[in-house]
Amino acid sequence: MAPGGVLTTSAWVVDRPGPVDDGPLRRVARDVAAPGPYELLLEVRACGVCRTDLHLAEGDLAPRMPQCTPGHEVVGRVVAVGESVEGVHAGERVGAAWLAGTCGDCRYCRSGRENLCPRSRYTGWDIHGGYAGHTVVDARYIYELPQGWTDEEAAPLLCAGIIGYRALLRADLPAGGRLGIYGFGASAHLTAQLAIARGATVHVVTRSAEARRLALELGAASAAADGPPEPLDSAILFAPAGVLVPVALMALDRGGTLAVAGIHLTAVPGLDYARHLYQERTLRSVTANTRDDGRAFIAEAARLRPSVRLARYPMRQADRALADLAHGRITGVGVLVAD
Repeated sequence: MAPGGVLTTSAWVVDRPGPVDDGPLRRVARDVAAPGPYELLLEVRACGVCRTDLHLAEGDLAPRMPQCTPGHEVVGRVVAVGESVEGVHAGERVGAAWLAGTCGDCRYCRSGRENLCPRSRYTGWDIHGGYAGHTVVDARYIYELPQGWTDEEAAPLLCAGIIGYRALLRADLPAGGRLGIYGFGASAHLTAQLAIARGATVHVVTRSAEARRLALELGAASAAADGPPEPLDSAILFAPAGVLVPVALMALDRGGTLAVAGIHLTAVPGLDYARHLYQERTLRSVTANTRDDGRAFIAEAARLRPSVRLARYPMRQADRALADLAHGRITGVGVLVAD
């Protein structure tokens, strides 16, 4: 694309946020400008389907721009390179993730906590994401992807994997510890494999019988619909259900930590200090990730080569994929593949 040129691409947009069965997504033709300084124009090859996309479509997350294109697990081929971009060339494959930009100047950015930057920006929320044929991203926030992974396999690394990695850090899992995982979707099934490879005993709690079978297949010590068979050193809540917070806290051993991984959570019931928090139990949230988190996770994933359970959809069926996610019809992770 020549400087100043415009390309027309097919893109899904959140037209009117609401229940997924009411059709909040609409496919449109949208003009995409040439990349500016520090930007890349990507041809989207694959994009993961994340629960955050569902929260945006259904209005749980307030839209930050009209007619926003969701999708923040983007694997793309570089079509054009803007000024000031270094080390990235047309034709290369790169990944774009949830964190799309930060100010670089605030006390959080300066102290290595850019995920807490008040001016942070996010792919598929503040800028158009990967439910499209093409998108523009900041070259300073992309990732090099591991060799030998298909586009579909690599896409979930960029959020499901990275946020699971961040949640595992926040859960403070001791060496050889007992980890509980509540909910077993895209992020959980990658995080479980990471924890098991590090020597943890993993107990999965999920209502889905198919997800329980997958958890055991991937090496979990137990998978149940009600609770773990032993006290936990750490736990991660992936299900966006606030009612599970006191349940997970009660399953912790003394000194245990619960990390809540989602960007959206339904209301948390009242906590009883003696039952849920005493004996130095800790409740933590997880807010996005830093680029260092992303690079560290992708390097570890490249070494471990975790199994990625995929449900593939053509890009033209993004609305169906999101509906399947909402209704629990995806085990593992849904991925949109370029038409």
